[in-house]
Amino acid sequence: MAYLSLEEIVKDCEAKKIPFFRLVMEDDMQERGVSEKDSRTQMVKLWQAMRDAAKNYDANERSTSGLVGGAGGRMEEYRRNEEPLCGTFVSRVIAEALKMGECNACMKRIVAAPTAGACGVLPAVLVPFFEEHETEENVILEALYTAAGIGQVIAARAYIAGASGGCQAEIGTASAMAAGALVHLRGGSPRAIVHAAAMAIKNLLGLVCDPVAGLVEVPCVKRNVIGAMNALSSADMALAGIESRIPPDQVIDAMKEVGDLMSVSLKETGESGLAGTPEGRSVQNRMFAGK
Repeated sequence: MAYLSLEEIVKDCEAKKIPFFRLVMEDDMQERGVSEKDSRTQMVKLWQAMRDAAKNYDANERSTSGLVGGAGGRMEEYRRNEEPLCGTFVSRVIAEALKMGECNACMKRIVAAPTAGACGVLPAVLVPFFEEHETEENVILEALYTAAGIGQVIAARAYIAGASGGCQAEIGTASAMAAGALVHLRGGSPRAIVHAAAMAIKNLLGLVCDPVAGLVEVPCVKRNVIGAMNALSSADMALAGIESRIPPDQVIDAMKEVGDLMSVSLKETGESGLAGTPEGRSVQNRMFAGK
């Protein structure tokens, strides 16, 4: 991607009087040497894969380790039969985030957005929005381009892998992408989009990557939920006209600095944090007993 700055994207959008997604799409066309039709076709495939994963979730499936599975189904049953504190739409977002995270743990086909461990955040907000607001598919594709542009800038300025920068780089980036996508869906400006992304990152700054037994299951699946919820609140703040006091690009740079300072034991090694608790160690010992 030619852009290494969210502020640069905003300035170009304002100068050319085009939406955020359009600039990202044109950049993709130029970088890959493809037509607009080809670019959109690829995005349609990604969107369809997200919808298929959500549709094909099986609450009876468990991961090979047995650590996760069924939580999405339990949340779905709860939201249908009770009165969730979060309300109808948000409780569905929670359910979808759990389902997608469990699909990943059960080795089913998902879309890394931006990583497999954070695959639940973006579809958790987009699929319910699409279905409950009867949104046109083209508008969802625009939101996906918006999310992609944010993710690419973060990847260029910092990183998106937990092994490099902790879970702030995975769930944090996914949450920023989802927040920006939501702002687009509600008609927000390019500036509102990047400030939503900045607030989403700020709220998860310093989040460590501490998978129990080194598996992308605990606490990864449930962190997809907090990433989706964070995206919703950050998007609403931006749509209300609230901005990040720290400029978006500087927020990304701060995330990189925090990741660089983070102990390697808290970056996907399964050594410290939740992985280092007595229960975490017990799970690891059971998992690898005799190996």
